[in-house]
Amino acid sequence: MCDNDINQGLIEDWSLTRRAFVALTAATGFASAACAAEKVVEKEVTVKTPDGESDSVLFHPPGKGPWPAVLIWPDIMGLRPVFREMGRRLSAQGYTVLVVNPFYRSAKANAISADFSNPADRQKLFGYRGAMSDAGVDNDSAAYVAFLDAQPETDRKKKVGVQGYCMGGPLSFRTAAAVAGRIGAVGSFHGGGLTTDQPNSPHLLIPKTNAHYLVAVAKNDDAKEPNSKDILKAAFAAAGKPAVVEVYAGDHGWCVPGSQVYNEAEAERAWAALSKMYKEALV
Repeated sequence: MCDNDINQGLIEDWSLTRRAFVALTAATGFASAACAAEKVVEKEVTVKTPDGESDSVLFHPPGKGPWPAVLIWPDIMGLRPVFREMGRRLSAQGYTVLVVNPFYRSAKANAISADFSNPADRQKLFGYRGAMSDAGVDNDSAAYVAFLDAQPETDRKKKVGVQGYCMGGPLSFRTAAAVAGRIGAVGSFHGGGLTTDQPNSPHLLIPKTNAHYLVAVAKNDDAKEPNSKDILKAAFAAAGKPAVVEVYAGDHGWCVPGSQVYNEAEAERAWAALSKMYKEALV
């Protein structure tokens, strides 16, 4: 959870529509990717879980495929247009992608509207996150991966990737442990709470996983918890898991276009590192 990560990176323009997003990215490195992504097939889907139904969105390249699958966990602001575009961009690179509504227990994705600078709205979002128990997240992870594997566009002979932003970082770690036999790569971008002093700390799950890792740390998160990256590196080394843990020159939220701290150069560098890992690990 990102209770302590209250900064400009999460105060995003909720009204960012797909048309506005394309206009925004016309001046960035995201532009060419946005053009290529226009051909991607997009489907509104419902994923059944033990706790209900998650309204999510599925993307796949045109054609029959199949392609490796990737699960995307959004940040504390949930499934919204910018994450749809990120899913579309990734799918255009040759993946079947599921972007989920992590807060389906509390609200439909299109009904979630919040101003993160407003304390009342922040507490509402944290309440949505609080409704997700560890066991619930693990069950959700298994349901999402099973859903992806049931799609004819998914290449079930290849491993699945999972990536998350902010709170989605620790959720991605949990997914890798909950579905260890399927997850081959994990990407965490400005993830919050990856190393804690609690028995359910995400980094303690690393030995239970069978994945490659990319942990992209925000510079201001590193300033607050300078030992966290070292704890992660030690945990990966002890478990013998291939991992890159790096502090990027961007503040918390720098990877999400439209955020007030979006750092194009560093976001593109992180995307390139993620793409490289997926090509190597999702085999």
